[in-house]
Amino acid sequence: MDTEQRLIAIVLFDGVDLLDVTGPPEVFSLARRETEEAAGYDVVLVAETTDPVVTAAGVRVLPDATFDDMAARRVDTLLVPGAVEVDAERRVRAVVDPAVVERVRRLAPRARRVASVCVGAHVLAACGLLDGKRATTHWSTARQLAAEHTAVEVDADPIFVRSGNVWTGAGISACLDLSLALVADDLGEAVALRVARQLVMYLKRPGGQSQFSVPLEQVDATRRVEDLRHYILRHLAEPLTVRRLAEQAHVSERQLTRIFKNELGTTPHAYIESVRVERARHRLETTDATLERTAAACGFGTVDTLVRAFRRRLDTTPSEYRHRFRTVPAPVA
Repeated sequence: MDTEQRLIAIVLFDGVDLLDVTGPPEVFSLARRETEEAAGYDVVLVAETTDPVVTAAGVRVLPDATFDDMAARRVDTLLVPGAVEVDAERRVRAVVDPAVVERVRRLAPRARRVASVCVGAHVLAACGLLDGKRATTHWSTARQLAAEHTAVEVDADPIFVRSGNVWTGAGISACLDLSLALVADDLGEAVALRVARQLVMYLKRPGGQSQFSVPLEQVDATRRVEDLRHYILRHLAEPLTVRRLAEQAHVSERQLTRIFKNELGTTPHAYIESVRVERARHRLETTDATLERTAAACGFGTVDTLVRAFRRRLDTTPSEYRHRFRTVPAPVA
């Protein structure tokens, strides 16, 4: 049994999202309780001063230490939450304070690993910690992250991404999934699953699980693209080639590819696959259909193709996904 005491330093600053700060300590606290004979975690909230920090929710949080106090302490995990602002048109943007960036840049090299919660990925990116790495963030600011930090491979789909000793997590409740993954990395899957049960979470979601439903994703698309999206949904079980979609939209195949890239940020093939995976996920969660029937109904054709798509998109298999997220009773043998 692991008996190492791990110091988790969570960065605080005015306007920080409250759940980003309070969610992870709950996970680490339960891990300490669920682990026999283990010292577990010591969570410290760190800010510029020890004065109360006002979160985005208006709740005041009292820091345990200052950044200067951490200079002589060994940090196991540096956890960086984020903050957003919403304009008059309800558009969300991540807010990055240069002073916080500088503090994180100095502290990060002294940490065994660094993790961002939600839009905290923008802070890590501003520090240069995500250059050349794959990373995720809340889907609402993913385009901003990609536009402002071109050296970062932004993937808005997963719940969390690990790239070496740098972890990035998606938004809101996904901070719990990220924290559980950190616990599993330290103390093993069994401990993480016990913590998940205490949190009344439906076990642990695999990191590759999508943040949101592809067909419901909000994008700024033209009517022609919207019509194509609905056409794809109606004919998902059928062969959907670029030629067929181009004929449906009355454009050339090259123009169709350009339209998808400009308006949806992806290729026709990748978009169709993402929608098929989403449909398959729903069937695996809510029906007892075999993998063969699921593959056929969602347009994959074969189980092998279905499995490859799940591994590529969700980093898991259809069988494992059904085991974790099934919402209907398993059939009686």
